[in-house]
Amino acid sequence: MKKFLLSGIAAALLTTSLPAMANFVAGQDYQVLANPVKIEKPGKIEVREFFWYGCGHCYTLEPHMQDWLKKLPKDVRFVRTPAAMNPLWEQAARAYYVSEALGVRQKAHLQLFHDIHAKQQPILEQAQLAKFYTRYGISEAKFNSTYKSFPISSKIAQAKNLAAAYQLTGVPAVTVNGKYVVQGDNAKVVQVVNYLIDQERKAK
Repeated sequence: MKKFLLSGIAAALLTTSLPAMANFVAGQDYQVLANPVKIEKPGKIEVREFFWYGCGHCYTLEPHMQDWLKKLPKDVRFVRTPAAMNPLWEQAARAYYVSEALGVRQKAHLQLFHDIHAKQQPILEQAQLAKFYTRYGISEAKFNSTYKSFPISSKIAQAKNLAAAYQLTGVPAVTVNGKYVVQGDNAKVVQVVNYLIDQERKAK
């Protein structure tokens, strides 16, 4: 994990070097949705990250998001949504929800990203993913039965509906309070997200 950890440190340095009070422009730094998406828990500002484990840009963005999460404000709710916008992406999305359902998501999330991108291991399809999660005490049989279960399929349907509602054409994409979409893979993304969070606070 050395490269990943180092990139996280670099992310923190880059984030703090950008202007704290920058003004960002709609249509340039972020997109405003014509039809806002209903958020799950009104009363908190929702930030939702759409990603795919096989996406190099998502891997590059992740250290910035991890650094941002360490300072998550109390009035902000963060949700991570694996994109299931095609059959290949859906396999990794199902694996994410399986890891969540079986209680190993926090242990496995960054490691899977690392193995795919830093180690160049092809862990993107069901059989490969099932083998990956055995290191966390989940048998391939348990993984595969959970992978095909109704609760996981329901979450996949929800992820697809959300991606459509946000009019996403790719990832990574970070949404703010159902109104804005921020795309990119660098420290600027979290700066724009923080700016939009502040705008939402002022609008209350």
